[in-house]
Amino acid sequence: QVQLVESGGASVQAGGSLRLACSLSRNIMSGNAIGWYRQAPGKERELVARIMAYGMTIYEDSVKGRFTISRDDSANTVQLQMDYLQVEDTGTYFCNVVPSRLGPAWGQGTQVHVYS
Repeated sequence: QVQLVESGGASVQAGGSLRLACSLSRNIMSGNAIGWYRQAPGKERELVARIMAYGMTIYEDSVKGRFTISRDDSANTVQLQMDYLQVEDTGTYFCNVVPSRLGPAWGQGTQVHVYS
């Protein structure tokens, strides 16, 4: 039973691009803001991008202009297009409801490694 399943992470050179995908259960996605969270090695998990149920998007300053979040409610998926990747973008990426305390247990996440 799908709750939160993230995919698309990889190892990529700085300046490159990746597209992450999140599959969510319909009851989780419907009517909720969904976010992509990043946990860098040795750091706490942080919200980097969110998309409201009606489509408005909000980005953390360090990813503005480089990351694009989108959602497809018919397919129960949320994507994160990441361009001009930087070494500082390295981490494990998770998706969940915003705020996460209202969402289900975290998924496994997908690992992104950006090397110089």
